[in-house]
Amino acid sequence: MGNLLKVLTCTDLEQEPNFFLDFENAQPTDAEREVWEQVDTVLKDAKGILDELQAYKGAGQEIREAIQNPNDEALQEQAWAAVGPLVGKLKKFYEFSQRLEAALHSLLGALTSETYDDPTQHLEREQALAKQFAEILHFTLRFDELKMTNPAIQNDFSYYRRTLSRMRINNVPAEAENEVNNELANRISLFYADATPMLKTLSDGTTKFVSENKNLPIENTTDVLSTMASICKVMLETPEYRSRFSSEETVSFCLRVMVGVIILYDYVHPVGAFAKSSKIDMKGCIKVLKDQPPNSVEGLLNALRYTTKHLNDESTNKTIKSMLQ
Repeated sequence: MGNLLKVLTCTDLEQEPNFFLDFENAQPTDAEREVWEQVDTVLKDAKGILDELQAYKGAGQEIREAIQNPNDEALQEQAWAAVGPLVGKLKKFYEFSQRLEAALHSLLGALTSETYDDPTQHLEREQALAKQFAEILHFTLRFDELKMTNPAIQNDFSYYRRTLSRMRINNVPAEAENEVNNELANRISLFYADATPMLKTLSDGTTKFVSENKNLPIENTTDVLSTMASICKVMLETPEYRSRFSSEETVSFCLRVMVGVIILYDYVHPVGAFAKSSKIDMKGCIKVLKDQPPNSVEGLLNALRYTTKHLNDESTNKTIKSMLQ
């Protein structure tokens, strides 16, 4: 059947062709392989990161007991011992975000290069890289969904920093200092302070990519994002295409990818995803989200409500704002 399954005709609303990409089975060509292998080494660790985050229970009980009994040294030591390994995990998650940003830069470099004339050709001929880009977005939104529902993460790290500061003042040696020094602790703290830290990493990374590649027209980046959003929307809203998925998990994959590229587009494009001139059919994308079972998409709708840059601009269509109320 070939990787490029279908090119759709333009719609009245969206004057850009939409594609059905084979997100499930795309394999790298020889031309893609070098970048694909670089990114693959990062993506191989993504599932393990999500599994660890999902299993993260925190040290809430030990911390509460230590705070309520400040003079009980045994309880202080128990809390410190409980928090130490957890901080190691939080450090690991943060460091993975840096690797993910580097992988994103490699993919954007390939998908926006002048090798082909437009994003249509890039996505047609570099489907394995498009699939990896989609996998990064899928991971990112899943990570942030898990993080948002786990307040223990910030509580644990705040307790760690307070305790470390107190130990430093009292000249008490802290073995864990070697694990996370003060400068790194500041960066990690800023990372987790954001409601959606992984998404912020990708948004900042995309903006940085555009600013560092001044000779590259910004449209090279934004058109890849808008085309990807169109691909996902069409696959999700068309029963004929949706029936081609071998797994229902591909539905949630496409939903996350669609939302992720919308948010990246909104950050990188000068007027954002919600403006009349946007190449993304926002009404259509929101409708696709709302047509899913509510419990499965609330986190994604919240990502559009609270992590986009231009939703609340005066230029945003009132219908779009009301659809996201």
